[in-house]
Amino acid sequence: MRLSSSGILSVKEERLLATTEGSVVRQTLMRINPSISITAISPDGSDFQSRSAVVEPAGRGYEYVMGLELAANAQGWAEEAAMKLDAPGVEPGKWDLVLHPSNLWLTIHENIGHPTELDRALGFEANYAGTSFIYPPEDVIGKLKMGPEFLQFEGNRTEFGGCATTGWDDEGVPAEAWPIIKDGIFVDYQTTREQAAWISQHTGIDRSHGCSYGQNWESMPFQRMPNVSMLPGEESLSEDDVIAATERGILVEGRGSYSIDQQRYNIQFGGQVFWEIRNGRKYQMLRDVAYVGRTPEFWNSLDVIGGAQTYFLGASFGDAKGQPIQVNAVSHGCPISLFRDIDIINTA
Repeated sequence: MRLSSSGILSVKEERLLATTEGSVVRQTLMRINPSISITAISPDGSDFQSRSAVVEPAGRGYEYVMGLELAANAQGWAEEAAMKLDAPGVEPGKWDLVLHPSNLWLTIHENIGHPTELDRALGFEANYAGTSFIYPPEDVIGKLKMGPEFLQFEGNRTEFGGCATTGWDDEGVPAEAWPIIKDGIFVDYQTTREQAAWISQHTGIDRSHGCSYGQNWESMPFQRMPNVSMLPGEESLSEDDVIAATERGILVEGRGSYSIDQQRYNIQFGGQVFWEIRNGRKYQMLRDVAYVGRTPEFWNSLDVIGGAQTYFLGASFGDAKGQPIQVNAVSHGCPISLFRDIDIINTA
């Protein structure tokens, strides 16, 4: 190890909402974002590799940081950074892909969270980060197959530790959880009070899902992403169990660079650490890995998911939307997951 950096950003919001309908809501919201980055440099100075994204933000206080055991884990992260220097580049082609939740949460954010925002799907939000391929509502609600029958996604503004968790949204709607993808089928969007009526004839739901948020007192509240999470499997499969189900594959840990088109349809994602899997075991570290695909095909290639013990909550501490831009924070939970026959490219 030749270089390391760390930091912490914490936010405490005191929010007061008073409406002409008689609602008076006072809330205190906490969230915290610790960060660590470790860089290894080759002896001749010709190459360097970093290990970052080792911890995630959370809708909690400093007790969350104290429970991360950062000092105890730092040596292992430094060793991974050094191992990346000597790791061979990946062979491009079709691979089975085991995505650790520390990587998969960002994919969920980009190709499930954003395209299920109703304003984005209807074109009211387009200039900042595009629209959505999940459109029009009458053609996709209850009809679009997004994955296998065991795939379940929910919007949830009540999840413990979620950065978008709250008691009431900025229209005074109580927080709730609801299905977005049920048994592999897309069933609902994220909505505000105004938006709920736009699709109620297709969903059978005429009330808001509580997704209104304004960054501060001078910002107009509009539809913002709740915590959007993939539910773990009913079987208690461990990380080792999921890896054991992989004959030839790659395990990806940590979030990396990514690229996605303006409808959230074509995707490319990297990561932090990549392990080649042979015969159900981790064999060696790889580097320069990215997976590419199209969102529906990607999720329909899902074959195995871990149990509740593999569930992990990642988060975006600063998700921007709108013009003028507003920023919110949002979390995404998921179990470790195995996808079959995914296109892998070498990014070197």
